[in-house]
Amino acid sequence: MRFRYLFIFGIGLLAALAGCYTEQHPQNPDDLKEKTAQATAALKSDAKAVASGIREGWSRSNPLDLNTATKEQLMSLPGVTAAEADRVIAGRPYGDPGELVTRHIMAKSQYDKIADRLTVKK
Repeated sequence: MRFRYLFIFGIGLLAALAGCYTEQHPQNPDDLKEKTAQATAALKSDAKAVASGIREGWSRSNPLDLNTATKEQLMSLPGVTAAEADRVIAGRPYGDPGELVTRHIMAKSQYDKIADRLTVKK
């Protein structure tokens, strides 16, 4: 919800700046349209980055359950590929997150990077 307001604020600010600029420097409408499109694309990219950061922060405080996490959720963990996510899913059920290493589903070095983001609910 905050991102929507941030995005709307950014568009409004952009429009206000464009209006001030055009009063002092008359511009071709097509040039103004192109500059506005570029600025909007930049804002959209920034909003996606912020949303991604929030998702990552959320996942840190809410660990993924290895027995129920989707492939997409597993792939959202740092360094987890689609093939590794498939191996995790194929190895279910788990009694302990450490089984990813003992069952040779994931290397210990990679597991250590994400161990604090994993859980197993019984």
